[in-house]
Amino acid sequence: MNRIDAKFIELADKKEHALICYMVAGYPDYETSIDVALAMVDGGADILEIGIPFSDPIADGPAIQRASYVALSKGITPLKALKIASIVNDECKRIGKNVPLIAMTYYNIIYRRGIKNFLEDAKSNSIDGIIVPDLIYEEASTLVDNALRYGIDTIFLATPNTSTSRLDTLTRISKGFLYLVSVYGITGVRDRFEEYTIDAIRRVKGLTLGKIPLAVGFGISKREHVRLMLNAGADAVVVGSAFISLIEHNSSNKDTLIDAIKGFAREMKEETRL
Repeated sequence: MNRIDAKFIELADKKEHALICYMVAGYPDYETSIDVALAMVDGGADILEIGIPFSDPIADGPAIQRASYVALSKGITPLKALKIASIVNDECKRIGKNVPLIAMTYYNIIYRRGIKNFLEDAKSNSIDGIIVPDLIYEEASTLVDNALRYGIDTIFLATPNTSTSRLDTLTRISKGFLYLVSVYGITGVRDRFEEYTIDAIRRVKGLTLGKIPLAVGFGISKREHVRLMLNAGADAVVVGSAFISLIEHNSSNKDTLIDAIKGFAREMKEETRL
C-alpha cells in the first residue's frame, strides 16, 4: 500500500481530514526550504507537496511564480529538488513521523529527463506521488503505467466545470487522491470563495465517495476556508500560496520565518480535527 493511501486510512480512523502543505523546493534558498518543510510537518502537515521550480509555471499565481524564479536563480534543479524530498523524508523518519511526499512538476521537466529516469529519481528520493498540472489524462498513459511500476501515485486535477463523464475517468485513473481546483484560474491567496466552489465540491464528492479521497486546493488561506471545504465534502485541503506569502514577508529572519510557518500549519491543521 502506498503511503498516501495509508495516511488517509490513518486519518479516517482518527476522524480527521488531511492537511496537505505545499512548498517550493529551493525557496527562499536550498537549506531554508528544508527547514520550511520540516516546520510544516512540525505544525501538523499530513502530506507534503514539494514543488519543483519551472521557468513557465502556467498553473501558478504570482507568489509561486516569484518563488520559482528565486529558486531557479539560486541554482535549484529537478534533481536537487528531489534530494530535498529525500532529506526531509529521512528527518521525518528520525523523529518518528511518516509523511507522504508528493512532487508537483510540469511535464517538460519529466519529458526532458525521460519518464523512466524521472520516476527512478523520484522513487530513490522517497516520492510517493506526482502532480503534473499541464498533462491531460489522454496523453498520460505512459507516465501512469510506469508510475504504477515504481509504486508512485499519479494524481490528476479536476476543475469546477469538468464534465461528469470526465470526472468518472479521472476518479478511475487517479491514484492517492483526486485534486479538485477550487476556482477558475491560477493559484493564489483569496479572501472568499464563490458558491460555485461549494457546488463543485459536492458534485465531485458524489462521484468519488467510496472510490478515492477528494482534496481541494487553490486559494485556501484561512481557517474558515478549511472548514468551508471540509463541510462541503472534501477529505483534504491543499494550502500553498499562503505559505509562500509567509516566506516572502519573513525571509529576513529565519527564526521568525520558521515560527510563522509552524504556527500557520498548526492553525490550519486544527480545523481538520474539528
